[in-house]
Amino acid sequence: MTNRHAAPPREPVDGFRMPDPLPLSSARGRGVLAATVLGSGVALLDGTVVNVALPSLERALHTGIVGLQWVLDAYLLFLGVLMLVGGALGDLFGRRRVFALGLSLFGIASGACGLAPGAGWLIAARAAQGMAGALLVPGSLSILRTVIREDDQGKAIGLWSGLSGVSTALGPLLGGWLIEAISWRAAFFLNLPLVALSLYALVRFVPESRDEEASRSLDWAGAALATAGLGGAIYALIEGPARGWSGVAVAAAAGGAAALLAFVFVEKHKRAPMLPMELFRSLQFSGANAVTLGLYFAMGGALFFLVLELQRVAGYSPLAAGASMLPVTVLLLLLSPLAGKSVARLGHRGLMAAGPIIAAAGLWMLAGIGAAAPYWRHVFPGVMVLGLGLALTVAPLTDAVLSGAPARHAGLASGFNNAVARLAGLLAVALLPGLAGVSGLETPAGAFHEGFARAMRACAGMAAAAGAAAFLTIDRGGSGYGMRSEQEAKR
Repeated sequence: MTNRHAAPPREPVDGFRMPDPLPLSSARGRGVLAATVLGSGVALLDGTVVNVALPSLERALHTGIVGLQWVLDAYLLFLGVLMLVGGALGDLFGRRRVFALGLSLFGIASGACGLAPGAGWLIAARAAQGMAGALLVPGSLSILRTVIREDDQGKAIGLWSGLSGVSTALGPLLGGWLIEAISWRAAFFLNLPLVALSLYALVRFVPESRDEEASRSLDWAGAALATAGLGGAIYALIEGPARGWSGVAVAAAAGGAAALLAFVFVEKHKRAPMLPMELFRSLQFSGANAVTLGLYFAMGGALFFLVLELQRVAGYSPLAAGASMLPVTVLLLLLSPLAGKSVARLGHRGLMAAGPIIAAAGLWMLAGIGAAAPYWRHVFPGVMVLGLGLALTVAPLTDAVLSGAPARHAGLASGFNNAVARLAGLLAVALLPGLAGVSGLETPAGAFHEGFARAMRACAGMAAAAGAAAFLTIDRGGSGYGMRSEQEAKR
């Protein structure tokens, strides 16, 4: 009796034979999922685990709000910009090989963060972490797309989305516990056993795969222009409000804008660009990334301010501040797989429009936290509403991005979307302190709370805008998981 789900054998090209698709229910399929979730999860975890450590870092490293912004943004800058290169490297040289390299480098950089004697060292090590993480997040989705059987990809990506979201949401809780039990350095050493587990699962279960049609040359010019452009813009946004708009800050802003314009020009005219402009011909792909920008800007800004408000104004310990977000973790874990499965029946649009608006309501509720803020009355309701909105959005958003791009651009599509998510958080951390009037952690508690409320309402507005963008741009039909074929893309 034949298996109707079985795929035809893949022919070898240039001596390399693509692996036959694996069922998710098999031992190897589950091992592939474990390797990708652990590997990408450790990179996403480090985007949030540091937030709850900010007051401890300020005291231990004698740095102010500007130094703390750079500790977060040095990581997010390189993680976001180089994800495009990371996805292309996996397609070209082998996804498993590049994923293993990223894990190894991430472990080394994490150790360097934990040993940092000062703020400058920590910022440099965080930048190295970001470079390594850029090899992990797009690579994990590309591995799932090419290794897992098509019929199981919906469930696999739903689990990946939920568990990766849990990694992000668990960051403040783990960070708070480690800071109280040991020190802020332990939050970075936590990565080492996770990296080791992912490497073990990768070597044992994941077959090699690559894109035989990928260009043999990489777009280093595009990568350099994108890094310079965003780096200049972020430098100006952080240093300008803090130190005054000196000639250096203005020059950084102008240089960043020029580099970003040059990036667009180069990508339009390059034979093998890092970011093919043809991707943006798809309204769904463009719209889904606009949703990502708004929602993750809101989340990045909210996490930055919330843990500071709870510790600085409400008197929470690091552990209590981190644990305050635990309901988000639980809801992502329970509901993301269900939301992923519901795409085929309900479509992308409804879930992606409702989710961010619900999240916006939760952020607006959290803006009212003050000095007397009992958790169950003032924090828990807003966190629950926020978690519900995120759980409805994450898995459908991932699928909408990938189903809106041609199959041969799987690595680039996932890399770009994850880059947008990280860069959205980077922009939030750079912009919101200045806009909210928060000059530093030495700001009096009352003034800090007023800035916190302004920042949280701005985040709520961005989340609501993301929901509106989804309603206007996302296809209402639900095609389920699976990248579109080249023929569909051309149509």
